[in-house]
Amino acid sequence: MIEALVFALGAVAVFAATGLRVVNQYERGIVFRFGRALPHIREPGLAYIVPVMDRLRKVNVQIVTMPIPSQEGITRDNVTVKVDAVVYFRVEDPMKALIEVQRYRFAVEQVAQTSLRSIIGKSELDDLLSNREQLHRGLELLIDSPALGWGIHIDRVEIKDVQLPEAMKRSMSRQAEAERERRARIITADGEFQAAQKLADASAIMASTPGALQLRLLQTVVEVAAEKNSTLVMPFPVEMLRFFERAAASICVGEQPPTTLSELLGTEPAVAEPEPDTRRG
Repeated sequence: MIEALVFALGAVAVFAATGLRVVNQYERGIVFRFGRALPHIREPGLAYIVPVMDRLRKVNVQIVTMPIPSQEGITRDNVTVKVDAVVYFRVEDPMKALIEVQRYRFAVEQVAQTSLRSIIGKSELDDLLSNREQLHRGLELLIDSPALGWGIHIDRVEIKDVQLPEAMKRSMSRQAEAERERRARIITADGEFQAAQKLADASAIMASTPGALQLRLLQTVVEVAAEKNSTLVMPFPVEMLRFFERAAASICVGEQPPTTLSELLGTEPAVAEPEPDTRRG
């Protein structure tokens, strides 16, 4: 009798021990009793369920990284592209994730694919290449709207890669090269314009001050001579050219050619003013 009682108690203890379950820190537990979900969600730790009557389903609440397969579409400016993306999501309501949708991961993946194709059709190529932050927000809103009803929160969505046709790649390469050449020409032309302005200013200064031109000529001669060149080209004096020009003009009209320095330079000779008479009459 006692042995039977001990055996019965042992069997009951073993039967009761089979109802012990461990819920990890990154999980939440949903208990189904005779197929009906109990409202209380099991938190991390040791959970007990009634054997035979209850069944425990665990739901992972960690952030899930799910890549979206490459989607091909035509942009608003009629360019065929293939876009890869990735979705980061997590389960906020384990009860809804198990009851409201079958295989919530597959459901999120399908919504992400359709949303990505929709974004491709609404966007231009430049937006896909350079304005991705706005596209990320648009994708997040498109996927998060139906996912909220499943107890899923979309953390963020990012576009990984945009694949272009080879012809489009070559066209963009030529366009970028032409743009770089245009900028180089603008910079060169601007430099030449500034140099021309400086030369014009220098010419105006030398024209107003003839001595400055002669000083510049002498400075150039000194610089060339310092380089120990075997051949030295000397500039022809401007005054000598003027002398020959005046002499030729005088001969043509039958006048006397210039013989003095004032006539050579084309200036009037300085006339000395008479000294005032200080003698008294």
